[in-house]
Amino acid sequence: MASNNGSVGKWEVVKKGKKNTSSGGAKNATDKKTGSGGRKALGESNQPSRPPLKMSETLYDGFEKMGKKQNKEQVPPAAESENKKPSSSKQSKKTPSSNTVTSPTHKSLEEAFKALDVGDLKQQLARSQTLFPENPSVWLKDLAGYLNLHLTAPEAEPTLSSYAHDYPYCLTGKELKGVIKGLIARCGDILPDLLDHCVYTMLRELDRQSGEPLHGYRVCIQAILQDKPRIATQNLPEYLELLRSVQNRPVKCLTIMWALGQAGFFDLSQGLRVWLGIMLPVLGVKSLSSYAIAYLERLLLLHANLTKGFGIMGPKEFFPLLDFAFMPKNALSPSLQEQLRRLYPRLKVLAFGAKPESTLHTYLPSFLSRATPHCPDDMKRELLSSMTECLCVDVQSLGVWRQLYTKHLAQSSLLLNHLLKSWNILPPKVRKNLEETIQSFRVTNEEMRDTVESQDLQECNSLCQNLQVKMRGRGFPWSKLLMVLLVFVAGFIAHDIRSHGSFTDSSTAKHLRSSGITAVSQQAWGKISVYTKQGFSWLETNTPHYYSECVRVMGPLMEQSLEKAKTAAIFISENTTQFILWVKEKTPQAIEWLNANTPDSVFQVLDYLKELLLFLHQNYILPALAYVADLLQRAWTNLQDSCNGEVSVSCLQSHALSFTNSTWQLLQHTTSAIKTWAQELLTRA
Repeated sequence: MASNNGSVGKWEVVKKGKKNTSSGGAKNATDKKTGSGGRKALGESNQPSRPPLKMSETLYDGFEKMGKKQNKEQVPPAAESENKKPSSSKQSKKTPSSNTVTSPTHKSLEEAFKALDVGDLKQQLARSQTLFPENPSVWLKDLAGYLNLHLTAPEAEPTLSSYAHDYPYCLTGKELKGVIKGLIARCGDILPDLLDHCVYTMLRELDRQSGEPLHGYRVCIQAILQDKPRIATQNLPEYLELLRSVQNRPVKCLTIMWALGQAGFFDLSQGLRVWLGIMLPVLGVKSLSSYAIAYLERLLLLHANLTKGFGIMGPKEFFPLLDFAFMPKNALSPSLQEQLRRLYPRLKVLAFGAKPESTLHTYLPSFLSRATPHCPDDMKRELLSSMTECLCVDVQSLGVWRQLYTKHLAQSSLLLNHLLKSWNILPPKVRKNLEETIQSFRVTNEEMRDTVESQDLQECNSLCQNLQVKMRGRGFPWSKLLMVLLVFVAGFIAHDIRSHGSFTDSSTAKHLRSSGITAVSQQAWGKISVYTKQGFSWLETNTPHYYSECVRVMGPLMEQSLEKAKTAAIFISENTTQFILWVKEKTPQAIEWLNANTPDSVFQVLDYLKELLLFLHQNYILPALAYVADLLQRAWTNLQDSCNGEVSVSCLQSHALSFTNSTWQLLQHTTSAIKTWAQELLTRA
């Protein structure tokens, strides 16, 4: 097989002249491996009873078993194998030392990518494909080894949290990215094994004291999961077992979490599966919880549309998160708990899913069991709010509550009290549905009173009675009555004035004069006028004096404030200028980066959107405008016809007068109807 790990162009001879027993054993092993899903190494690595994995003599010996699946052994040409045979063992022993000689370390990963010879990589891959045309595992092995050999830059911390989510894959140029994507597209069936190979090789390198940089394997992992993110979730239980087996090695754990977590940046559903499968079980581990929550935050911020994550999280996964977010003194630090609590509303949306009206009743039992009188206040508010939402959205929640009532009296009393306090803001449909439930609780309370005597039962019974009073006694509609009276009085006064011609001759004015209200009002108005004149005269006399005093006292302060405002304006101007220069400098780079990293599908969507807008403009907006213009033209024509061909002021006045008369008649009829209704209402009362 070919190897780029410091021994490019060197071959190992695979002899076919073995005994039948050995070949038969190999065949049986191959059969067993195929039956276990082709990823047996992942399960074997966590069994302590077996000896540790032996370091392969070449970089790609991990893929040798995959070549045996096809029962075809690839060998180089005979002449070359004969020449290389005597020195093959020596060369394999010198492989580690040759790595350090042929791969100079660069100052940064950007420099390593610039120094990478894509043409040489293409030649190596072409040679590998020529020698092993039916073994794509060797091609991928050569790709991963070549990249890791030449991308020799200082290794950052294992999670790369200070970089972009697609770092270091984002540093690859278009040509290198095309080579990687093209090769991955041709080897779709064995990509899961390549992912396992990259992860396990990274873990083995971490065992070495002078381990090599792992940038090449990181690039391969990101390239695989960007194209097929589902691969990361095919074997999560084995990866969780591996994670727990190296739990005392945080760097290894973070490396595994980083590798599988790359799938979430391209597919929200797969990212949630990875987080729930391997990160949530270790959320209580102090050395891993920080990255787990940071990854979840980045995942939810990157995917603003949460609909693609519906159906992944259920009650089994949601309630541990609820406990971590609200229960005090758990395994999370206060800062991480606050960070998780900020993410909780979005996690709640993901858990309830696309159809909460049919799923929320499955969450009510766990909500109810946690709502004890002694739980923290923040958690109690959240639980009561969530249970109210369950009752409002999913009608089946009422039936679930009735079944759980007798065993959760203390929790039910809290929920009943919350419903009583928030009764006025509950939807009418929920109030109606609660009537039957509260009545069943009353019956249950009466049945339990003879056998059970507890404070919780008494509280529940009292709350049920109060809720039934709320349901039956709607209260007198004072606001509606006041509104009716105001409208009635206003209509009566308006009709009185109109029938008598003026307010002075109206019956209302006569009653006001006879009762003395008019005289009192005139006297009050006279006093108001006198005091108003005195106030104006005082202002005319004293305003200049107080103005001069204000100028004397406030003048220096205003000048100082003005100077400080000028200084602040200069400071803001200078900083704004620097910011504008920075924006001008960075904007072209940002545009270039967007052009280089934006997928072609985005531009296709923009083209489709443009076509959609053009279609709407041509087929809907323009016809609608034409229709409106036609309506306005018809209205103008009808107005001209009603005015005998000429629209004049007198014609418009006559139309306005007729409209006013019709409106007044409608108001009179409405007022009389309201008056009749108010009289009937008062008679009934």
